[in-house]
Parts: sequence; C-alpha cells; structure tokens
Amino acid sequence: MTMRKILVAAALLAPLPALAHPGGDHLHGLAAGFAHPFGGLDHLAAMVAVGLWAGMAGGRARWMAPAAFLGGMAAGGVLGLTGIGVPMVEAGILASLVVLGLMVAAAARLPLAAALPLLAGFGLLHGHAHGTEAAGGAVGYLAAMMAATALLHGAGLLLASPRLASRGRVAQRLAGGATAAAAAVALLPW
Repeated sequence: MTMRKILVAAALLAPLPALAHPGGDHLHGLAAGFAHPFGGLDHLAAMVAVGLWAGMAGGRARWMAPAAFLGGMAAGGVLGLTGIGVPMVEAGILASLVVLGLMVAAAARLPLAAALPLLAGFGLLHGHAHGTEAAGGAVGYLAAMMAATALLHGAGLLLASPRLASRGRVAQRLAGGATAAAAAVALLPW
C-alpha cells in the first residue's frame, strides 16, 4: 500500500505532456468550442460532477459552486492564452476527477469556504489546458466552451433535484464513484 501511495504521489508531481488536450485544428469557432466538452468523458464527468455535487450540497452551493468553477476556468483560459504556464495541469485534471467523483460518491458536506477555492482551482486547471491549446486567439472557442460547461453544470444540478434525487441517490453516488475510479485507473500507468 505504501508503494502505491508513493507511485501516485510521484505521478502527480511528474511533469506531463498535455495528454487529454492535444490542441490542433479543431480549435476554431463557436460551434467547435461548444461541442468540445461533450466530446470527452473527462469533460462530461467533471462538469456534471460539479453540478451534481452543488445540487446535493444545496443552498447557496447550487449557484456558487458552478460559478467558482467557471470563474477559475475563465482565469485558467486567460493564463493559457497568454502563455503563462501552470504546473501539472494534466495530473491536476485527473486529480480533479478523482476528488469530484469522491465528493459526489460520499455526498461530502464541505463548507463553502473550502469547496469554492477547490472548485475554482479545478476550473483553473481545466481552463488552462484549453487556453494553452487555443493559444493564438481562440477567445470565441473558449467562451463557447464555457457556455457548454455551464449547461453541463446545469445537467448535474438537474440530476440532483429533489424530484430525481429521491429516486436516484444510489445512482448519483455510483456515478461519483465511477468517475473517481476511472480517473484513478488513468493515473496508474504514470
């Protein structure tokens, strides 16, 4: 067990290439930016998990948690567009999936003072990855991606609504566990 912890820590600290965010010719226009979050399981899982956790937490978290993530995402996008580096972005994105999945699976009751900076940090990492791949001025692409992200947060909120939650609490927690497990498995080869 100690060796596994050492390997996971080493993987999180190792410099990594942008594995899930390769950049390229797909970074053009509003339609491509809007479609991008729907095209990868990492995006879907993270964005829906933010909304799902926010809905499960209730109260002000319902709007503050997605807003914190989106604010961090915007800041990260600007950093990436301007070429300012952030260390361990890809490992941080995978870690965000593990943590978000565990937050949902455990129905974690974090105080907003702890949850909001955490979510903003995760948003910064996700935004930076896309800002870096879009370096060169694809601001419209990033704005459309943020709109799609907000919709996916909304989908998570809807899944946590009282009407659906009473029927699907176990499904919500299983989805959170599956998100965390998939990301943890992705970390193993590192």
